[in-house]
Amino acid sequence: MSDIRTLGEFIVEKQNDFSHASGELSSLLGSIKLAAKIVNREINKAGLVDITGAVGCENVQGEEQQKLDLYANEKFKAALEARDQVCGVASEEEDEAVAFNKELNRNSKYVVLMDPLDGSSNIDVNVSVGTIFSIYRRVSPVGTPPTQEDFLQPGHRQVAAGYIIYGSSTMLVYTTGNGVHGFTYDPSLGVFCLSHEDMRIPQDGRIYSINEGNYIRFPQGVKKYIKFCQENVPEDDRPYTSRYIGSLVADFHRNLLKGGIYMYPSTATHPSGKLRLLYECNPMAFLIEQAGGIASDGATRIMDLKPVELHQRVPFFVGSTNMVRKVEEFIKEFPTEY
Repeated sequence: MSDIRTLGEFIVEKQNDFSHASGELSSLLGSIKLAAKIVNREINKAGLVDITGAVGCENVQGEEQQKLDLYANEKFKAALEARDQVCGVASEEEDEAVAFNKELNRNSKYVVLMDPLDGSSNIDVNVSVGTIFSIYRRVSPVGTPPTQEDFLQPGHRQVAAGYIIYGSSTMLVYTTGNGVHGFTYDPSLGVFCLSHEDMRIPQDGRIYSINEGNYIRFPQGVKKYIKFCQENVPEDDRPYTSRYIGSLVADFHRNLLKGGIYMYPSTATHPSGKLRLLYECNPMAFLIEQAGGIASDGATRIMDLKPVELHQRVPFFVGSTNMVRKVEEFIKEFPTEY
């Protein structure tokens, strides 16, 4: 037992890595950790109580909301507001950013952007889902309500980001710009224990993750890359393999550990792609770069993009460096064709 390092202990140990504040990161991540435990508990009841399925309404993107989408959204908002380290949140499930109006919250330095339950439609069939979060230092004056500018910051200004994956085990993975670290939840102790320190993605991989059901709508460069993966056999005779779960957190986590690329390109019907820059792409880009990979919209580094709206969508290519660079080559060769 003496060798176990909990998430709280690890954050305190690495406090100097978080140059913006002393003790605040521990409290803020403590809020996320608490909400993750609550959401994990409810997910584990799926099929036993009435928490699966749709609620009969749509979010701002026109997508059908699941019961657990709303549940997770409320639990994470409540946990973040309670600790007084966050002045406001923006969520995939909210039309607008939410300001916390308590005086202590207004004096807080940080805003959080989140996808409370990524891949929630998979819960009904017992497939892994996740939570994605991104933390920024506010740019508006402390003591005032947060503004739109606090949330519309480019990804390279993130001070921390991470995800929780609810799968065969529950893991919290985060970065503060000093490596990527993973913690596995031990339900018998009620704590997240360090299980994956300084995670690194291989420069090359053999896994490509994309919804090939949309193949005829993909840009020509992406089609060429898929054919390259299907027809090319690397020198070690290990062929490429297609693996697509349909939950960004789950696909990203697997590729982070094993090497690979996740792709959600633009299509003829969705020319801007479907993934959200602020809630999904920026935090995953921060994580992958800290793990030695890259994230791109097909031409530009994701974290260099300047957001213009809360629910902005972008094409997304993330994973092993050599694989992302290769698909960028094909996209550059066929820049506008579908």
